Amino acid sequence: MLQVKSIRVYRSKNGNPTFVYQVSGQKADLEAFKKAQGDYYRTDDDNNPLWFTTRFIGDEGKLLITSNGNVVPDMSEFDKQASLVSQYGGNFGEILAKNAVKNLGNKGE
Repeated sequence: MLQVKSIRVYRSKNGNPTFVYQVSGQKADLEAFKKAQGDYYRTDDDNNPLWFTTRFIGDEGKLLITSNGNVVPDMSEFDKQASLVSQYGGNFGEILAKNAVKNLGNKGE
């Protein structure tokens, strides 16, 4: 499993935010990441792999490599929480949503 940690944000020449994550994991996973990224593979000054995206996935997260060789964020925790919130509307759904966002933002603390 590939782990990512947000390290910075910058604006592209088109004005869009680009989120930069440092990637870590087992050697085999990092090699698979490098292969999947191909020409888009980048590292920082310390040779740590980087992953760039226009969608923020949290301060920390996980990456998956699909069967097609694409690198995608593991959004399963967000999807689980969104499903719960949609099942319960009204005040209870609102409370669930607030707690979900709070808990997702505190991963690793």
